[in-house]
Amino acid sequence: MKVILWILRIAVGLLFIFSGLVKANDPLGLTYKMNEFFEVWNMGFMLNVSEAMSVLMIAFEIISGVAMIVGNHFRLYVTLLLLLNIFFTFLTGYALYSGKIKECGCFGDCIKISNTATFYKDVVLTAAVFFLYTFRYRVFPLFNNTKINFSIVLFAALFAFGAQWWVLHHLPVHDCLPYRAGNNIWEEMQPDPDGTPAEYATTFIYEKNGVKKEFTEDNYPWKDPSWKFVSSESKLVKAATGESEIHDYSLTNENNEDVTKAVMTAKGYVYLWFLRQPKKANVDNLDELRQVIAKAKANNIPFYVAASVGRDICVTYQDAWNMKDVPFLIIDGTVSKTVMRTNPGLMLLKDGVVVHKWSYLDYPDEVPMQTAAAGE
Repeated sequence: MKVILWILRIAVGLLFIFSGLVKANDPLGLTYKMNEFFEVWNMGFMLNVSEAMSVLMIAFEIISGVAMIVGNHFRLYVTLLLLLNIFFTFLTGYALYSGKIKECGCFGDCIKISNTATFYKDVVLTAAVFFLYTFRYRVFPLFNNTKINFSIVLFAALFAFGAQWWVLHHLPVHDCLPYRAGNNIWEEMQPDPDGTPAEYATTFIYEKNGVKKEFTEDNYPWKDPSWKFVSSESKLVKAATGESEIHDYSLTNENNEDVTKAVMTAKGYVYLWFLRQPKKANVDNLDELRQVIAKAKANNIPFYVAASVGRDICVTYQDAWNMKDVPFLIIDGTVSKTVMRTNPGLMLLKDGVVVHKWSYLDYPDEVPMQTAAAGE
């Protein structure tokens, strides 16, 4: 029994540490996934606290994983983990059987697994944690010195919160999204010519004489007034193939013209400054950004602002920030969150390929030299 308990606590601990570290690379990814659940459940009031919940949940995964192995306050952590796993199993089960959530985001955007695999993983993990909970009184700390055990868990806590603070103010250490350095965004937008669209099956529920019955698209009684429509539900039957990872990426200019292709396929270097919710944007380093703009202009490098606000607000901030000579393009706010995790953030392209991305704390001191051909 002692060997089994050791194997399980190490396996469970390492899995939670790994899961937490992967998500700690991009806490906003979990935030947006939480928001997806809240929106489906009509819990809009939770959107304001989802980022804090994301940070706390990721930190708890790392801390509890370390505590499971070290054995510090094991009974407390195994109880909390059991409750958390039961909740996770419910969430992944809901995502799987409702069809309303495309991906659970168990391991963030870097490691994607299907809802089916995620659900059964949680079922097995819950069983393992329940076993540890049942025999929690047989588990003892790794070291006899309480201070050592506490120090290890404390270090894990400091690391968990510190790492997340860093990536939230800078950018993810490893960018797993399709807008990462090395990708050609315009090419990534194009679907596979051999791809197939997704197939859905719609079920209709009608009621007659107090009895509800399910119908398909082929036999629902739309001509029979004695049947009263109750609801309908569409479920994915066959997933699409060859779809592009990038959806709804579009840039429009002041004349409401789509300039996406022109900007994203331009030869040479191009700067894009992504800005969403200007009132909440961190503009402490705006002077450094203006230096980048000036140097880019001197080197014939186009510089655009991709803003997720209305055209009238763009004009307001062009005046307020002394950027009247910088073109402001409009981009969808949801897309902007995916392209750039910080608000604002700077991207450099070369021949349509993402070269580098910087947060508002890390604007570059120098700009590259534009070739004459590219600048023409």
